[in-house]
Amino acid sequence: MGGDAHNRGLFRPLRPEGTEVKSRGFTLIELLIVVVIVGLLAAIAIPKLSNTKQKAYVAQMKSDLKNLATAEEGFFYDSTFYTTSLAALNNFRSSTGVTLNVLEATPGGWSARATHSQTPRQCVLFQGSAAPVAPATTEGKITCT
Repeated sequence: MGGDAHNRGLFRPLRPEGTEVKSRGFTLIELLIVVVIVGLLAAIAIPKLSNTKQKAYVAQMKSDLKNLATAEEGFFYDSTFYTTSLAALNNFRSSTGVTLNVLEATPGGWSARATHSQTPRQCVLFQGSAAPVAPATTEGKITCT
């Protein structure tokens, strides 16, 4: 009786061999393929993220230069001249990481440069009779490197 049950397939080995083996989980090659695909996607996404951060820093510098222009014009209407002092502009403060320098201020115009601690790029603006600051060539237009 014991031999008949064994021959009829009632007693299967715990680890059958051949085609009866069912795979549980992933093979090493499948896992490696997934890792390679994730690596390729990361290689594509990281430079785009870096570029996005650079754009944000430039936007922050442009915004600060626009706000500075508004503050300089307000000061001019009160004093009939422009100033290089940010403190004289109602304690004007730039955004975090942005450094503003008013390079020239005369009764006829002013120029300024904005830099950011996280990027080598810079933005400049000049108004009125102030000397253009490279790379700016058009009065009143913020230009960035």
